[in-house]
Amino acid sequence: MKLHTLRTTSTDSRARGREIGTRHADQVREVSARYLAHFEVLGIPDATVRDIVARSRDALHAWYPALVEESDGVAEASGLEPWQVAAVGARTEILAAAPGKGECTTAVLAPPRGGPPETIQTWDWHDALTPDGLLLSLVTATGRRVKLFTEFGTAAKIGVNDAGLGLHFNILHHRSDRATGGVPVHAVARRVLEEAATVAEAHDIAASARVSASTVLTVATYRDGHAAAASLEMSPAGCAVVPPGSDGWIIHTNHFLDPRLAEGDAGLPASLSAERHRHARTVRTAMAGRSTPRRAAAFCGDDGTDAVVCVHADACEPDHERWSTLLTAALDLPGFALEYRAADPAAAAREGLDRF
Repeated sequence: MKLHTLRTTSTDSRARGREIGTRHADQVREVSARYLAHFEVLGIPDATVRDIVARSRDALHAWYPALVEESDGVAEASGLEPWQVAAVGARTEILAAAPGKGECTTAVLAPPRGGPPETIQTWDWHDALTPDGLLLSLVTATGRRVKLFTEFGTAAKIGVNDAGLGLHFNILHHRSDRATGGVPVHAVARRVLEEAATVAEAHDIAASARVSASTVLTVATYRDGHAAAASLEMSPAGCAVVPPGSDGWIIHTNHFLDPRLAEGDAGLPASLSAERHRHARTVRTAMAGRSTPRRAAAFCGDDGTDAVVCVHADACEPDHERWSTLLTAALDLPGFALEYRAADPAAAAREGLDRF
């Protein structure tokens, strides 16, 4: 995956979208075409895609209209119809019609004795869908500064804001998920980054969204020398808060941890979610207090690149069934920065991580 960087100072949503669409028209068009082809391969009819997009757009317009304006600006500048960009923004909602195994492993430490959060995440996805990714720096209408990583067309995935809040993102699956088009979960992540300064504020935002697909936002904050964190598990059945353990760690993969929501978990065993969760819990102590490259190495443990948290594409599999770790990311909240490497954590440990 090739990463592109855009720093925009426009506080107008539509103008920001036009800037993204003008600067990265080729990438926007390419990713949209790949997702629409992906939906077709999965057997999701075009009429169903358009219906889910329309419903998700309506839900988002009612909940946070600025992101509809931004998406439409991207479409206008890149020469696409608005629904074609919105389909990428609502790709999780569309995929509720044909759920896959889902990946991603997140580990966050909020040190009980003080100090900034220590975080790391893998983003595992179809390499054929995301040849390009976006690192976006923006300023909101209220002056809040945000830095985030995302796909072209989605609102946000992993990011930080200048209020000392950061966010990791993992997909979940629940029996209540429906292909009915709710507020896109990536838009929920974006609004949290734009508006929240505390875990409680992040929860209130997440809980206010009517979603049709599930996800978990693991939020960390750093204020006055102390860290706080929680995983916000979202589904159509409700929004739950999963606090850190007594040692300050939150480990999240792709299954629900809240006891009530876990009863409706619909994750597939092929995701190895439980195995990745156990692995991350086993190595968590070794990750504490280390630089980000050393944290990435400890994340892998003795298995290195063969660790279960490093997902490698199987060239024998068709594109729509091929997964790999496309990004390793960490949050630096005191430094208002993302640390990243477009590779698995073993490679990030060897090569180091860049800062944005």
